[in-house]
Amino acid sequence: MAADRWLCPGTDQMAQRKKAGGRRVKRKKWGKFLRIIFGRTTFVLLSLLLQIIALFFAFRWLSDHVFYIYGGFTFLSAVVVIYIINKRDNPSYQLAWIVPVLVFPVFGALFYIFLEMQQEKPRISTRLQDLIFETERFLKQDPAVIRRLRKVSRRSLRLAEYMNEYGGCPIYDSTAAEYFPLGDDMYPRLLEELKKAERYIFMEYFIIENGKMWDSILEILKEKAAAGVEVRVMYDGMCSLTLLPYHYPEKLRECGIQCKMFAPVRPALSTYQNNRDHRKITVIDGHTAFTGGVNLADEYINEKQRFGHWKDTALLLRGDAVTSFVMMFLQMWNLRETRPEKYENYLRNPSASFWLENKPGGYVMPYGDNPMDDETVGKYVYMDILNEAGSYVHIMTPYLILDSDTLTSLIFAAKRGIEVIIIMPHIPDKQYAYILARSYYEELITAGVRIYEYIPGFVHAKVFTSDGKKAVVGTINLDYRSLYLHYECAVYLYRCAVIDDIERDFQQTLERCRRITLEDCRTFPLSKKLAGGVLRLFAPLM
Repeated sequence: MAADRWLCPGTDQMAQRKKAGGRRVKRKKWGKFLRIIFGRTTFVLLSLLLQIIALFFAFRWLSDHVFYIYGGFTFLSAVVVIYIINKRDNPSYQLAWIVPVLVFPVFGALFYIFLEMQQEKPRISTRLQDLIFETERFLKQDPAVIRRLRKVSRRSLRLAEYMNEYGGCPIYDSTAAEYFPLGDDMYPRLLEELKKAERYIFMEYFIIENGKMWDSILEILKEKAAAGVEVRVMYDGMCSLTLLPYHYPEKLRECGIQCKMFAPVRPALSTYQNNRDHRKITVIDGHTAFTGGVNLADEYINEKQRFGHWKDTALLLRGDAVTSFVMMFLQMWNLRETRPEKYENYLRNPSASFWLENKPGGYVMPYGDNPMDDETVGKYVYMDILNEAGSYVHIMTPYLILDSDTLTSLIFAAKRGIEVIIIMPHIPDKQYAYILARSYYEELITAGVRIYEYIPGFVHAKVFTSDGKKAVVGTINLDYRSLYLHYECAVYLYRCAVIDDIERDFQQTLERCRRITLEDCRTFPLSKKLAGGVLRLFAPLM
């Protein structure tokens, strides 16, 4: 009987266990809350806030007590506005700065000058250009591929030539691709491929968080490192605020894993800290790569629910195009390194050609985008798809915060008869981003763009698909941060069989969505409409 009770506990016992479990969860949440309140995160945020307050009151004192100095600063504000207008920059970004400079002529002008005079960004830009130059010889465009592409499509050829000239991104035709419609689908394949690693594993992610997904990956990485496989892991410094301990890289190094935190968040005002590493890259032995929207945390595989069902996508590449991801990773890894890198050691072994048993068709172009140059290649690829579409453009994106160029391309595509459909989240992760996105809905719908919201939860996928011939899967959202401020990556696919899988997933996702109408836009709460209008003005700075 005792054994039976142990196997099938009674109602009282189950209630007691449930209550005890609830207490443990509460203690864990309370402990995490205390760590945030009294930890480094609070110190960083308070330091930044105090610096802003000090600057504001210093400028306020000047404006209140010294009239002629205030007049001088007013003149300085006019000079700053003229400088902003004549600077080669996005018009929306310029306007977002002009408003605070004019409204707060002392504080706004000096704050802008303070940020512009910082030397961190120019130093990083110079170093990145040096690294791009170092890796250039490994990213030479194969002229035979260009000749074959020219016979298929001169329009796609022009995009490929632009990306090679200005983005340093060659296009390949000996690469197989596999699409994953959910992080749940990618996860087991990622584990499977990591276990096959023989030489090295590179992983670069925006978010890493302890849980089922990362813990299982980490176990494999430890085993591989112990077996002599070179393992490098890099994640964005924002993780140190709430997700991982600040000294987490040291813990991984103790396990034989090389680890770096990109741009640790420091308690000092700096524009460089606004440029985050938003990429998601895994490279294995130079022949296999993963990318897409999936970070290494449990919500991305629906092991944990935060905003309903998490809809994400990923792509596996196998073949020549993986070299581009190898070099993208090494460029970022060496951004603050002085030791020379032996890049040739990480090229794929030419004898490992198992993926070419059935030679894949189509063209594959991995590409990266960075905020340190004037080429917004991520945005230009999206605009090229919109401007060249002959039948449809289907989009999945978690955010819709558009500059004038992208907004015009979406509207013009719809007005010339292209079926433009955008799938957005119904349960947003950030309320301000959702309110801001809604400010574009009426304008887009009036022009003929169809907008749907994913009823089960949150769409984190970043996908374009067009005419059954083109697709993009990557990390690049339709917002200012992705298009202008973050380090990003994606894969452009042309006439690949996997494009059918991507479009099929889009249609299946659409079945779980609700179409947004003009009536929905007009009945949206007035307070949120006003908030969206204000946020839209400052969107480039958010």
